[in-house]
Amino acid sequence: MADLTRAQLLDLYYTMRLTRSLEERFERLFKQGKVVGGLYRSLGQEAESVGSAYALRDGDWLAPAIRNLGSLLVRGVTPKEMLLQYMARRDAPTRGKDNTTHFGDFDRWLIGPVSPLGTTLCVMTGIALALKMRGQKNVVLTYIGDGGSRTGAAHEGINLAAVQRLPFICILEHNGWAFATRSEEEMAADHMVKMAEGYGVRGEQVDGNDVIAVYEATKRAVEHARNGGGTALIEVETYRRLGHAQHDPQTYVPREELEYWEARDPITRYVAHLKENEHASDAEIQKIDHRIEAELDQAVEEAEQSPVPDPEDCLVGVYADTVQEKPWARTL
Repeated sequence: MADLTRAQLLDLYYTMRLTRSLEERFERLFKQGKVVGGLYRSLGQEAESVGSAYALRDGDWLAPAIRNLGSLLVRGVTPKEMLLQYMARRDAPTRGKDNTTHFGDFDRWLIGPVSPLGTTLCVMTGIALALKMRGQKNVVLTYIGDGGSRTGAAHEGINLAAVQRLPFICILEHNGWAFATRSEEEMAADHMVKMAEGYGVRGEQVDGNDVIAVYEATKRAVEHARNGGGTALIEVETYRRLGHAQHDPQTYVPREELEYWEARDPITRYVAHLKENEHASDAEIQKIDHRIEAELDQAVEEAEQSPVPDPEDCLVGVYADTVQEKPWARTL
């Protein structure tokens, strides 16, 4: 078993279950016309987001992609903040200017994703370079799917991180589909982890529906990067069990394929693991579930009371209001 206490093992369950339950609330609000913009769920992928982010510490930078809600919850983003964000309310992190996971928070070492896929990897490579130049023992972690990893920007980001031996960790999400295109129609290799050899970096493949396995693999990569070993790529084999977004009925996916992955649901598997190893009883699991529902009831109620943005809010947070007077010192 990983170096996790019983409390941490239960916290992993809490965060995965919270991720799914919160997204279920998003869907209800979407159908009620209260969500502004699109809704992109991570059903079936909760383990890879939660397990990977759990291996980070304060000072490590994280940039989620569209389906990595779980990683934000691990890093301290609250359900209320996410509800406000999806509902484009005034008190949301972006004050209604953007939705989903598209926001950053330097106080929590969070960088918002960039919509053109692959570009976030270039941004995080820049942050990793800054960390190295400053002599800081921190790492950066981000995510890219099987489709996004084919972009030129993704290659440029990973290649620079590899050449400069930067503390850069990328989770390669092999989830079967890029919108309606199968992964085998986008890449000739059968596994994304084979990219690592081409870049000359550490690579590891892991069951993305096993939260402990993802945590352990990421922790190894984090320690490798933090100790000067350089970049690491981790392929997580998982599956997107809903369409690309709420508007996508996913009719292009064979029913038997969905059933195969439903039987490998990461939350169901983890609950079985907790009970089989006597880390949690049915009563404890139910207590956590009830706690989550109560927390979400309150979060939804409070979020719906938040007003829509004021016109003046359109410029808040767009331009820097401070100038760094003293340049930071380079240590290399």
